[in-house]
Amino acid sequence: MNEIRFVDTHTEGEPTRIIVDGGPDLGGGTIRQRVTALKQHADHFRQCVIHEPRGWDAVVGALLCKPTNADCASGAIFFNNAGYLGMCGHGAIGVAVALHHLGIVGLGKHRLETSVGIVEFDLRKPNEVAIGNVPSYRLEKDVQVEVDGFGTVVGDVAWGGNWFFLVGSAPAEIRLENLEILNDASARIRHALWNQGITGSDGAEIDHVEFFGPPQSPDANSRNFVYCPGGQYDRSPCGTGTSAKLACLAADGILKPKETWIQESVIGSRFHASYTPLENDRVSPVIVGTAYVCSEGKLIRQEGDPFKDGIRTPDPLASKMVS
Repeated sequence: MNEIRFVDTHTEGEPTRIIVDGGPDLGGGTIRQRVTALKQHADHFRQCVIHEPRGWDAVVGALLCKPTNADCASGAIFFNNAGYLGMCGHGAIGVAVALHHLGIVGLGKHRLETSVGIVEFDLRKPNEVAIGNVPSYRLEKDVQVEVDGFGTVVGDVAWGGNWFFLVGSAPAEIRLENLEILNDASARIRHALWNQGITGSDGAEIDHVEFFGPPQSPDANSRNFVYCPGGQYDRSPCGTGTSAKLACLAADGILKPKETWIQESVIGSRFHASYTPLENDRVSPVIVGTAYVCSEGKLIRQEGDPFKDGIRTPDPLASKMVS
């Protein structure tokens, strides 16, 4: 029998399952090397903690691991129902709050090692965190993609720790009542991007789609809908997606350095975001949000359980994407 200790948090409504103990031995390489080891030799672990009957499609996992950099409070490997994530903004905020809940870190500034670099976070209060995300940038502006049922859709390709296609207008008002329309349009765009050879750097798949519209709160700047790999939507405004948005706003001269951008999510939760400029048209984003501990306990993986590795469901996009 395998017991897996976890802490569940939510960041502005978006869940994170933080694995504290009971994960597989991934060796002592870099975080990126350990992601590869997890993917190649122990992907059943991801499936166990994320998929039903122990998990659910909306949750993002964060496996805590020993950092290679002694200055970091912890390392973290992020994953979801579809695979592995380079960085996860809401997840990093959830990890910071969980580390404090566990007594590993106090209030103040700390560092978290991820597969795409070191992320600095400032635990301002037990439930309020500012994360300094990885350098973000816009790769392409006003990219046109032909989308089945929607015609020509124009958006920007940007990196914020994951690859995004950011669309300035949505096919329906960004609200929970329109989830089916927004999700369907996003999936079609993701299909089209892949099938038409539109990618991030080095051929990386653009697996997140982000729509923007007017906010509902008078003090917010924008409202978004973020489609994630695996077909789920982000309940939070999405930390990496907001970072990608900051990169575009900076490139267009719309948002000044250190000026605050309030990004609303589809459920009305919000991040406060700002940036400082870097070389080569990069920006260093700062995302401020809140997270709360929801539960903690042990997942049990028993031999003989036909679903000890979760109920595996195929990627709904796989059959529609031409290799």
